[in-house]
Order: sequence, then C-alpha cells, then structure tokens
Amino acid sequence: MSRWENKYVIGLTGNIAVGKSYVRQMLQHLGAYPVDADQLTHQAMAPGAPGYKPIVETFGKFILDPDGRINRTRLAAIAFSMPEALAALEAIIHPLVRQAIHILVSRAKQRIIVVEAIKLLEGELADAVDSVWVVDATPETQLRRLLEKRSMSPEEARRRIAAQPPQADKLKRADVVIMNDASPEDTWRQVQAAYEEIQRKLSPQPAVPPPTIQPITRPVSQVSASQAPTLPGRPTPAATARPTQPAAAGTPATGRLGQPVPSSGGAAPAGSASSAVLNPKTPIVIRRGMPGNAEAIATFISRSSSRQVARMDIMLAFGQKSFLLAYGRNDALIGVVGWQVENLITRVDEFYVMPEVPKAEVLGELIGAVEDASKELQSEVSFVVLPRTLGPEVGPGLVRRGYAPLKLEEIRFPAWREAAQDLLAVPASDVLIKQLRADRVMKPI
Repeated sequence: MSRWENKYVIGLTGNIAVGKSYVRQMLQHLGAYPVDADQLTHQAMAPGAPGYKPIVETFGKFILDPDGRINRTRLAAIAFSMPEALAALEAIIHPLVRQAIHILVSRAKQRIIVVEAIKLLEGELADAVDSVWVVDATPETQLRRLLEKRSMSPEEARRRIAAQPPQADKLKRADVVIMNDASPEDTWRQVQAAYEEIQRKLSPQPAVPPPTIQPITRPVSQVSASQAPTLPGRPTPAATARPTQPAAAGTPATGRLGQPVPSSGGAAPAGSASSAVLNPKTPIVIRRGMPGNAEAIATFISRSSSRQVARMDIMLAFGQKSFLLAYGRNDALIGVVGWQVENLITRVDEFYVMPEVPKAEVLGELIGAVEDASKELQSEVSFVVLPRTLGPEVGPGLVRRGYAPLKLEEIRFPAWREAAQDLLAVPASDVLIKQLRADRVMKPI
C-alpha cells in the first residue's frame, strides 16, 4: 500500500498534452479524490506563498508582471530553455507541492486518490503511490492539442514536447496505460475498467462511488400543479428530459449515501408540463451527472436555453467539469448546473432550469449540493456566476445560504483574486462568493 494509511493512491502521469487532466476528471466522476500537482505549483508561487520569494530571488524581478505576480509564461521560457534553470525551479517548488499533496491525501475521506503529476516518475512521489497510470497519445495529437487548446506556436509546442523526458520511458514503468487518442467514450471505458479493477482489489463486494451528494426530500414549492403555467404544444418534460440511456455499468446515479436512486421507468402520465414535475409534496432529488447521462443533459440544455448542444459536447465537457442534475416528479429532469473545482476553488457557471418550476428553489438546492460535493473535494471557496437572465429571485436565495456579492478588493488570497478577476469578466452576470473552509493548504507566509 501507499505511504498513506488506508488509502489507495494512483499516480497519474504522461507528457504534455496527452490528456492527463481529462483522465483525472474521469476518475473524480467515478469517486476518486483528485489532486492536481500542477495547480498546487501555481499556488506555491503566488504572491505571499512559500515559493514566491525564493523564485523571484533566483530568477530576478523581470519575471514579474506589473501587479507583482510571477509571469508563468516568462518563467517557463527560462526554465525550459536551460536544464540548470529547470532544476533550480524544481528544487524550490517540489518540496512545497509534496507537502501540500500529503495534507490533501491525509485528510481526504475517499479511499482511492489520484495524484496527477507530470514529474511523477522523476521524484520521490513515484515510491509513495500504489500504482502508476500513464496517459498516452501520439505526437501528432500532442502537437494538435497544444496548437488548438493552448494557442502555442508550432515552434514553441515542439520545443515544449522535446524538453520532456521520452514518453516511452514512462510507459515502461506503467501499471496501467490509458490511450487517449480516440473518442471520449473510448477513454472513459478504459478508465472505468481500470478503476473497477482497483475496487475489486480493495473490497470483495461490488463498490459504489463514495458519498458526495445528498438527495433533497423536502417540498420545493408551494405552487400547486393547477396554478403552475403550462406551455402549449410542448411535450412533457418527463418524456423529453429524462435520461435516454442508462449510466454506464458500475456508475449508478447516486444520492448522498452513494446508494443507487431508483428510476420510476416509463413515460410520465399525460397532462400539463407542470403537473408532470411538481406539486406541493414533490421533492427534488439531486444526482451526480455521469457520461451515461450525456444525451439527457445535452437534450435538456438545448431545450431550456438558446444553445444547441450535442451529446459529444457534453462528453468533452466531462473532462473539464461536473454536472449535478435535479429531478422532480416521475423522475423528470428539471434543472442542471455545471461546476468544477480547480486549484481548490469551486466555480459554478452553468445554469439550466425548466421555466415551469420555481428557479430560486431548484437552483438553490443544486448549489447546496455543489457545496456538499465541493467540501468532499476540500475546496476552500465557492464562486457562483449567475446570469442576469435567471431573474432577480435567485440571488437573494443564495445570499441566505451565506453567499455575498463579490468585491475584488476584499479578497486577500492571490489565487482567489486571480480566479475572481476572470469571473468578473463574464458578461451580463453577477458573481457571488462563499468561503467553504478556514484552513488553507498553501498557507501564505
């Protein structure tokens, strides 16, 4: 076993642009606790963080932006041009990142942990994990991803690829190889099969994902079915928005205790759209979206917004974020939120809800479930980006849940401020903030 008691730790690695983060996100969907060493590196060099002053003293003040932050592109250009410079940078950063990883893994409630680290096999971390997973892709795919997703020039992309140890050396030390060159479904099948093998090793009984999401069982509205509006000529949501294909084997939709949530099966009874999903006694049940729900999520988003979304769009999105789904009467899908935790920061930035249901109630419960899941992922702060098109009734409900309008000048931590600046640039939206935990992993000095 790993150096952490009662934890099974996957060390996830692979060269640049092979899709490591996509695989890490897939493992998170399956129930593993994710650690991103690259994001911890960014935190370690933020102003006031333990690595900031040593890096500036080593490389000079010309690596700083006008606001005093380290320009990571400028620093990377120096570090990747000279082996001595890269070694000096790693000597500063790696001990700080190892300490942060230890804190996160030790206090994680999940038994299976995945640590993504591009330098996994070059340091001490390789000896601390239970198995090494290597994500692979062809050089042509790597180059294309760097050009398309990171806007690098062909020369810069080739230089970054060449600066890394040969991928073949990593593959020789792999316990599991995930080939991420084909479709998202193909990658998902590989990840799921390897994860289920770990579960079988850890428990003789079939395992389910750990508790992350709580089913909400209280009434969500006092609007009766007869009072709620009906959209003429529109199919009932239960028939159009419920999942059209089951979750993949071994990945049931789950409630808070991780137990499968039974589906009612069949189509909703005929009648008004609102009567199919709500009455004063109807509870909302929150479930975690899985790749098996991709078609249902795409259909719901397309029908509840001006966006036209395909199933493949959602499959690709699963490599970046998570979805929570709200279900009403007759197992009808009535709301969806998209969210992610990166750098121990939660960002909720996609909202879709049926027009017939009370938005404030449905979205409030979805945000509450996001918070519960975020705390399981040890997130330190939650940002909610509310489109103004949702109407004025949603914001006050979130304020009652402890959120406050974002004021950039009141944010003390650089990582939070950097995330907040990006979110404030989203047009036609209001940003709210809520601190989720007081103790921070990368404590300022």
